[in-house]
Amino acid sequence: MALSARQIQTAKPKDKEYKLSDERGLYLLVKPNGARYWRMKYRFAGKEKKLSIGVYPDISLADARVKRDEARKLLAEGNDPAEQK
Repeated sequence: MALSARQIQTAKPKDKEYKLSDERGLYLLVKPNGARYWRMKYRFAGKEKKLSIGVYPDISLADARVKRDEARKLLAEGNDPAEQK
């Protein structure tokens, strides 16, 4: 299920970090100190990898989705998005 801006804004820090999942590998990592980081989980060459997209609120939900789609396009072309940064 897709994330909403409201879910992101109301996400409270917990004792341990946790993820709020969006779609197609995109998620928001919420740290105990309240910091929020956009990440994308994907597979390349048979290995599971994570791509750092940016910090919320510097990168909005819409911007994170655009960056995810750009990374997915690179994957479809046979390129590792982490190598293209």
